[in-house]
Amino acid sequence: MRAPSHKNLYHGSDLATIPSQCQCSYRTVRLSLAMKFYRPLVTVGLVVVVVLVCTLHAADVREPEEKDWYQHATFYQIYPRSFQDSNGDGIGDLKGITSRMEYLAGLGIDATWLSPPFVSPLADFGYDVSDFYDIQPEYGTLADMEELIAEAHRHGIKLMLDFIPNHSSDEHEWFVKSATGDPQYRDFYIWRPGKLNSATGKLEPPNNWVSVFGGPAWTFDERRGEFYLHQFTKKQADLNYRNPAVVEEMTKMLSYWLDKGVDGFRLDAINHMFEDPQLRDEPPSWGAPGTYDSLDHIYTKDIPDTYNVVYNWRQLCEDYGTRMNKTIIIMTEAYASIENTMLYYEDATGTRQGAHMPFNFQLIYDFRHDQNAIGLKQTIDFWLNHMPARHTPSWVAGSHDHSRVGSRVGLEHVDQVLTLVHTLPGTSITYYGEEIGMLDFKEAQLYDNRDPNRTPMQWDNSISAGFSTNRTTWLRLHPDYPTRNVMIQEAAEKSTLKHFRTLTALRRHPTLVHGEFVHRTVGRDVYAFSRELHGEDTLVTVLNMAASSRTIDLGDFVNLPERLKVEIAQPNSNYKAGDEVDIHKVTLMQHDSVVLRAVVSGASIARLSLCIALLAIVKHLF
Repeated sequence: MRAPSHKNLYHGSDLATIPSQCQCSYRTVRLSLAMKFYRPLVTVGLVVVVVLVCTLHAADVREPEEKDWYQHATFYQIYPRSFQDSNGDGIGDLKGITSRMEYLAGLGIDATWLSPPFVSPLADFGYDVSDFYDIQPEYGTLADMEELIAEAHRHGIKLMLDFIPNHSSDEHEWFVKSATGDPQYRDFYIWRPGKLNSATGKLEPPNNWVSVFGGPAWTFDERRGEFYLHQFTKKQADLNYRNPAVVEEMTKMLSYWLDKGVDGFRLDAINHMFEDPQLRDEPPSWGAPGTYDSLDHIYTKDIPDTYNVVYNWRQLCEDYGTRMNKTIIIMTEAYASIENTMLYYEDATGTRQGAHMPFNFQLIYDFRHDQNAIGLKQTIDFWLNHMPARHTPSWVAGSHDHSRVGSRVGLEHVDQVLTLVHTLPGTSITYYGEEIGMLDFKEAQLYDNRDPNRTPMQWDNSISAGFSTNRTTWLRLHPDYPTRNVMIQEAAEKSTLKHFRTLTALRRHPTLVHGEFVHRTVGRDVYAFSRELHGEDTLVTVLNMAASSRTIDLGDFVNLPERLKVEIAQPNSNYKAGDEVDIHKVTLMQHDSVVLRAVVSGASIARLSLCIALLAIVKHLF
C-alpha cells in the first residue's frame, strides 16, 4: 500500500502555482492526511519494538517453579535425652524441647527431627523400641508429644520422627510372643535352627553373618530353641519384612503418628531391612576377623526388596498429604554405595518415588582438617553428579553417630562448614549444638563410644549449663560450657551462633531457593560457587581452605560486576557485612568464608525503563 499523491489535493497543481494565502492551509492538510496514513504503521512498529526489547533477554528464561518446603529447608536434629531437662532429673525430655521452640524459630529452623522418643529398654538409647505407639516415660507422655507437635507448628516448624523399621527390642511384645511360639507372631522375626559342630558338639549360628557392632549376628533363644537374627545388638531383633503382616503393622504405625500431626519420618538403617532368604555365607573382606568389616555384606544389606517398601511408604505419605493438604516427607539413612543410595530417590525408571532426601554423609566422610578446595569440589560433585534430575540434595555435617564438626576437623573450620552447608543448593541438616561449635567430650563416655558427641546442650553458664537444675546429668557436660554457650554467643558482637542465624535468614532469598549453581576451584586452596537467578541479585560463596590467607581473582565468574558487596562474613573474617570488594582482589584469612552479593545487572533496569518509555509513546500516539 502506498500513500495517496499530493497532487490530487489541487487537481494536479504544483505548490508553486497555489496562491500564497493557501499554502499554509495546504501544508496542514497534507500533514494531517500523512499522519492518518502513517500513524497505524508507526504504532504497530513501536509495539513490535516494545515487545522485542522487553522479551529479548527473557525469551529463553522460565520463571522458577515453586519449591516445596522441604526442598530448601533448614533442618535441626534434636537428641531428646540431651536437649533440655524440664523436671530436674538430669535427662532431657519432651517438655524441655517444647520450651525451646522459640529459640529454634529464632534460629531460622524450618524443621526438626527427633531421635527416637519411643518406649525402649535403652540398650541403644531409643534405637531398640519396645513400643512404637508410646513415649519413653523419662521423656514424657503422649500428651506431651502432642503438645510438642502443636507448639512446633505454632512457631512454623515442622516436626519429624526417627523411625526404626529394621528391628525392634527383644522386649517388644511381638518378639516375646514370637519367641514363645504364638502362631500370629511366629514369623515376625528371622528365626533359624543352628548347625551342630561335629567336632565340638556345640550348636553354632546358621551362617557366618556378623553384627554391625562385631561378633555373631545370631543369638540363641532358649524359649524357642532357635537362633534369631540381629544385625545390631542382641537386644535389637531384626523384623521379617518377607512376612506381609510385619509390613502391615509397621505401615499402621506410620499412619498412627501421621494422625498425631508429625510431618514426616527419617528411616533409620533402612538398607538392613531385608536379607538373603537362602542365608548364604558372606564372602570375606578387608577387616579383622569377627569385626563387621571382615565380611562383604552382599546378603544382609542393600537387598532390592527394600526399595519397594520405601516406595510404598512414600505413596502412603503422598496420599495422606493429599487428604490433609500438606507435604509429608521421608528421609532415609543408609550407609551404602552411591548407586544404591540414589535408588532411594526413585526407581531405575523414574516412575516410582521414594525418599524426598536420602541422607548425604559425604561431607562427614570427606571434609578433613587438611581439606583442600579440589577435594571439596569433588565431594560436592560426587553427590550432585549421581543424583537423579529434579531431586533435592541434603548436606549433613554432623549427627548423633559422628564426632562433632569442631572435634572432627577443628574449631577453626566450624564457621566455614556452616557457611558451606547453608548456601549450597538443597537442604541443610544441623545437629544440635553445632550452631555454637560444641565439641566432643571423651571423658563423658559411659554407655557407648558415641557418648562424647551426645553431651547435654550448653545453654548458659549456670548449673549444668542451663540444661538441667540437677548437678548430675545423664552424661557429663563438656567442661568448656562456661565459655561456650548460647547466652554468651547471643551477647557477643560476633559469634558462631549469630553467623548461623544470618545464614538461615539468607537461605530464604529467592536466589538461594531457586538459583542456578556453578562452582569451581580458584587454585588448590579456594573453593567458590555462585547462585544466580534471572532478575535477582547473584550470591557467591567463597571458602579459603588454606591455613594462611589467600588473595584471589573471581573474574572467571563471567556474569559478575567489578565490585561485589560482602553479604555475610564469618566472625573471624577480615571482612564485615556491607564491605565492598574488587572482584579481582578478594583476600580471605585462613579457613575464612564469605558470601558476596552482586546487585542485579543495570542492563535489566535499562531495558525496563526503555519499555516504559516506548509504551508511553504508543499511548500518546493513540
